[in-house]
Amino acid sequence: MSQQSLDDWTADGNGGQPDRCLSFTIRGPWGHFRRIEGNIVKQTYRIIPRTTVAGLLAAVLGIERDGYYDLFAPDSSAVAIEPVREIRTVNMPMNTLSTAAGNLQSLNGRGKISVKLPDPTTLRQQHNYEVLVDPGYRIDVALADEQWYTELRETLAAGESHYVPSLGLSEHLADIKYHGEFDVANAPQTDTVEVDSAVPNAVDDVVLDAGTRCQIEESPAFMESDAGGRTTTGFTNYAYNPDADSLEVRDTTAASVDGRTVVFV
Repeated sequence: MSQQSLDDWTADGNGGQPDRCLSFTIRGPWGHFRRIEGNIVKQTYRIIPRTTVAGLLAAVLGIERDGYYDLFAPDSSAVAIEPVREIRTVNMPMNTLSTAAGNLQSLNGRGKISVKLPDPTTLRQQHNYEVLVDPGYRIDVALADEQWYTELRETLAAGESHYVPSLGLSEHLADIKYHGEFDVANAPQTDTVEVDSAVPNAVDDVVLDAGTRCQIEESPAFMESDAGGRTTTGFTNYAYNPDADSLEVRDTTAASVDGRTVVFV
C-alpha cells in the first residue's frame, strides 16, 4: 500500500499537517459517547472522541473491530472536529439487561453455532444516561495510507457505509453528509487566530473574552490492541465553545480547510 507519513507532510512545508483531507458532517437526534470515569449517571463526552471518529470511519470502510488502530495512529492520520450545533444534553432513564457473563444464556447451545444473549426473562436494570440532543460535528480527516484514503473518499462520495453509522450507542443512528476533498493550507500567522474546530492541547492558549463560552474535556485519542482486547494509549484535551462558535487562540498551528480554520490532532 502507498504510505505517506506525517514526516512527509512536514517535509512538504505544511507545518506537519496533511496537504489534503476529506470532510463530512455527521448528525443525529441523539448521541452518547460514554465517559470512562465511573458514575451512577452514565455521562457523555460533549465532543465526539477521536477514537470514536476512528471507529466510525472503520465501520464506514468495513474494517474489523480491532483492525484499524494503526490506520488512525498519531503518525499516520490527522483529524479535526468541529461542533456545528449547540451542545445540549438531557438525562434519560433507560432499562437495560446485564451483559455480564453470568447473566447470558446460550441460544442453540447444542448446535455447531452457539450465541450468548442476555436472558430476556430477567429483570431490567434502570440506568440514567446523559444523552446529547441533536448533536452534529463536521470532521476533517486525512490518512497517510493512500489506499484506505482513496477507498474512504469513494465510499463517502457514494453515500455508502458497510455498517450503519451511529453517534456512540448503536441505537443512536446518524446521517453522514459528505462535503468533499479539500486542500489543507496553513492559517494566517497572527498573534491570535479564530478557530472554528475544537482546539486540542491548547487549553492555556485560549483567549477568553466577555460573552465567549469555553469548556474543556479530556477524551481518548489513540488505541492499540493487546491480549486483553484494546488499550487507550493517548488522550487529548479539547477546548471548545458549547454554542458551536469559534474560539480565539494564541500560538497554535491552525489550518485552513474549505474557508474554515481548524486544528488537527
